[in-house]
Amino acid sequence: MRLNISIIARLLGILLIILSVCQGLCIIVSALFKSECIIGISSSALTTCLFGILLYWIGNQNKSKIGIKKREGYLVVSLGWIFMSIFGSLPYIFTETVQSWPDAIFEAVSGFTTTGATIFQDIEAVPKGILFWRSMTQWIGGMGIIVMTIAIFPILGIGGMELFLAEAPGPTSDKIHPRINETAKRLWYLYIGLTLILILLLWIEGMDWYDAINHSFTTMATGGFSTKQASIAHFASPLIEYTIIVFMILAGTNYAMTYFLLKRNFKKVLKNDEWKTYLFIIISASLIIAVYLFTNKYYGIESSFRSALFQVVSIITTTGYITADYVAWGPFATVLLFFIMFIGGCAGSTSGGIKVVRHLVMGKNCILEIKRLLHPRAIIPVKLNGTSIKGNIISNVLVFILVYLIVFAVSTAVLSLIGLDIESSLGAAATSLSNVGPGLGTVGPVSDFSNVPSFGKLYLSGLMLLGRLELFTILIIITPEFWRPN
Repeated sequence: MRLNISIIARLLGILLIILSVCQGLCIIVSALFKSECIIGISSSALTTCLFGILLYWIGNQNKSKIGIKKREGYLVVSLGWIFMSIFGSLPYIFTETVQSWPDAIFEAVSGFTTTGATIFQDIEAVPKGILFWRSMTQWIGGMGIIVMTIAIFPILGIGGMELFLAEAPGPTSDKIHPRINETAKRLWYLYIGLTLILILLLWIEGMDWYDAINHSFTTMATGGFSTKQASIAHFASPLIEYTIIVFMILAGTNYAMTYFLLKRNFKKVLKNDEWKTYLFIIISASLIIAVYLFTNKYYGIESSFRSALFQVVSIITTTGYITADYVAWGPFATVLLFFIMFIGGCAGSTSGGIKVVRHLVMGKNCILEIKRLLHPRAIIPVKLNGTSIKGNIISNVLVFILVYLIVFAVSTAVLSLIGLDIESSLGAAATSLSNVGPGLGTVGPVSDFSNVPSFGKLYLSGLMLLGRLELFTILIIITPEFWRPN
């Protein structure tokens, strides 16, 4: 069966029209702050909308009764993120905020993938409308604009199951509702609700409305873009830091678990192995680093705990906010936080990384493999949440982790080849693939990516997309088998 090109064009058209509406909101912000970038943002919104309408019109010329299938789903998701990144870069170019396409593409991809890496050397000098657009790109990408679109597809007479499968950020079987459209709606109600609550809290705690909205967008998206050069450290408020820590933990939690928690279904939450492991890693890593900081006289007791907890939560959830230069904490803390970059949050969250559940499955399988060597005739299944995991899922997890590490190793070599030192190459590859934001060396927590060569920025942009869509969604469309008619 051939690809349904018409429905692909229609869906991409819808995505661009929605994107243009989001750009339109930035026009309002620019007008409120009397920013000179209003014309550039208006031009980008108009351009994006016209292309969206054109694609939708092309798709409507040949309406097929055949619904979207798995191949179309993967292609729409991959092309959707690429199209969003290209058209999402227009505000940077049209307002002349950045001077080159590689820089604009990098900033847009970093936003939509919720990575949080930036090429801006002085963030506070950037126009308010553009800073709001940066935050908006992360908020859109947080749950995935594809999932948002699924919620309105019934109105358009389009089914969304295949898209949700391609966009799903991890191997999880928890369902909020048996119908995929209702699941997408409830996820977004929860996402929007938590964002609004955080906006109110940050405003009460001392941020102005503009900063509260921007930081709430990027916190719930686990993105990490800030309106301040010093990130969250700018506000010098322990209360704000603890509030953001709580919401980063929520954003890094499987949204199904957050939903069950709010519904007071504590039994289901407490039985979830991934959630318990996620909290254990956060608590244990934070305590280890806090003790290290205190005994080495970096800070006092409370400051050591808060600084360690904030950096650990920010990195494991791949948010990327900073309140301290963790590279200055010495090799031990730096290496430990570097390893945490590869863990990621829970499956079904807005976090990047490998995901806790995959590490959990791999760890359980390794332990049981030792037992099987001692008892070769015994049948010992790998269990998660009390349920046996199928062999094909275990294989998928192991292959994913292997491919992930191969991509990381190759990317480190590529970045070192174009001139980055080994520390910066390791940090840039890890932070881009895991969608964290700050890395090591010249791309560390108090630095930026402006000095990375243009080819390197484009390569890292591809790496961010690859990590955000969990490798196989993009890798599958470059295989010859994908393009062969069934």
